[in-house]
Amino acid sequence: MEGKSSKRQQVETMFNHIAPTYDRLNHTLSLGIDRRWRRKAIDALKPFAPKTILDIATGTGDFAILSARRLAPQSIIGVDISDGMMDVGREKVKAAGLDGIISFKRDDCTALSFNSDSFDAVTVAYGARNFDNLEAGLREMCRVLVPGGHLMLVELTTPPRAPMKQLFSFYAHTVMPTVGRLVSHDDSAYTYLPQSMAAFPQAEQLVPLLRECGFSDVQFKRFTFGLSTMYLATK
Repeated sequence: MEGKSSKRQQVETMFNHIAPTYDRLNHTLSLGIDRRWRRKAIDALKPFAPKTILDIATGTGDFAILSARRLAPQSIIGVDISDGMMDVGREKVKAAGLDGIISFKRDDCTALSFNSDSFDAVTVAYGARNFDNLEAGLREMCRVLVPGGHLMLVELTTPPRAPMKQLFSFYAHTVMPTVGRLVSHDDSAYTYLPQSMAAFPQAEQLVPLLRECGFSDVQFKRFTFGLSTMYLATK
């Protein structure tokens, strides 16, 4: 339990610290490609027209804002353990005129405070690798989905084939920490990123875990040589 709580505290402290520069760093480090990944992932939910959405590890609300614009739901609740990130998100949502649709709540993804069968869709964009307990988080997401609801998870992954695998390894372990440190003034933030990516189950490994946690019809799709992977699953 000590290891879990210490990781949760580390993640919360780190994201609170880098919140003001987080969006700029993400777009810079991905050369802007992350915007396209997010659009493709959200568009995978369009055929299901979800009206109520829970956005886990919402951060500064980028994914929630894009989901509101592209899916036109009735409501989106963004949850996170970092108040600093959500404070930035609240300002962005207000500026976008979406505060009637998007709200934020501090919550732990491994023990969500919502009732079972509450949401048509649950989304997680680039935050699942930070979970204390991935299996517990996935089971909670399944619990709060309505029967027939959908989980859409998108995460950074390591390209499976050369030469992109080797090029990305150099980029992740050399360029990311250097640029991240210069912009965010946080020595740990972008050293932590490649470490958390390496520890996260890759595409074929995550599919059986999703099924064990209560999901069916699990599909995945790689973006940009496998730099990012989207998972779509049904409760």
